[in-house]
Amino acid sequence: MLPYIHIGIHFVLHFGSSVIPVGPWDVPTFGLMLWVATICGAWVLHKSFQREHIEADALGIVALSVVAGIIGAKLWHVIDTPEEFQIDGWRALISTGGFAWFGGLVGGILALIIQGKKAGLSALRMLDLASPAAAVGYAIGRIGCLTSGDGDYGVPSKLPWAMGFPNGIDPTPPGVRVHPTPLYECIVGLLIAWWLWKRASRHLPIGEVVGEYLLWTGLARFLVEFIRRNPRILFGLSNAQLASVGSVIAGAALIWLAMRRRKTAPESPEEAAGPA
Repeated sequence: MLPYIHIGIHFVLHFGSSVIPVGPWDVPTFGLMLWVATICGAWVLHKSFQREHIEADALGIVALSVVAGIIGAKLWHVIDTPEEFQIDGWRALISTGGFAWFGGLVGGILALIIQGKKAGLSALRMLDLASPAAAVGYAIGRIGCLTSGDGDYGVPSKLPWAMGFPNGIDPTPPGVRVHPTPLYECIVGLLIAWWLWKRASRHLPIGEVVGEYLLWTGLARFLVEFIRRNPRILFGLSNAQLASVGSVIAGAALIWLAMRRRKTAPESPEEAAGPA
């Protein structure tokens, strides 16, 4: 348990620029929300394990998956924006800004698969169990992006709930208000988490829950990019949208395979046993 507490403290102290004064310390809001997201995700995964009568360390699995996700998100961002690496050099890998959603997804999935193997779970089984937790953690983590003003917001807007980030990591111009896209993603992410939790309780074929996770989260990210300020690189789509298309396709394929397994599965214990 102690190593995971140290990981949480490291997140709180070293990520983000907007801070909350707590006595003599300034607590970065992004690091704080990342730590909260880790704890909430671990609790949801623990409840998933309990529901399926699985003995595994949910907190340890989530903590290490979050670290892998952060590394993947940073590496993907550096690959996607090589001009930053050319300017900042290796410092770009340790800066508090610049995290790519798709890289975090890949890094987290790989970490979950490896740890699931150690717990005696197949890759798809582990990902099914972790999908509601991943959706919850992502949703809460977006609040950290919102409070730090890391540039992950939308285009200018005159809507009543539009916000300005003049003091953020990547500030908006004075007087300019934009779509608070991280808040939109938080709300949708919590709805996806609720849906996945309900679906997982129905004991669906292996792979269907994670398929729905990839489908819905990919679709949500694809749509929100239309009001985000990210540059368009191909067919009028941003890099995140192209990655989202891949997520949707992978999710649809997993759902299709799971439905095929459901149709070919025996319908009764007698059929499962075969001929006498």
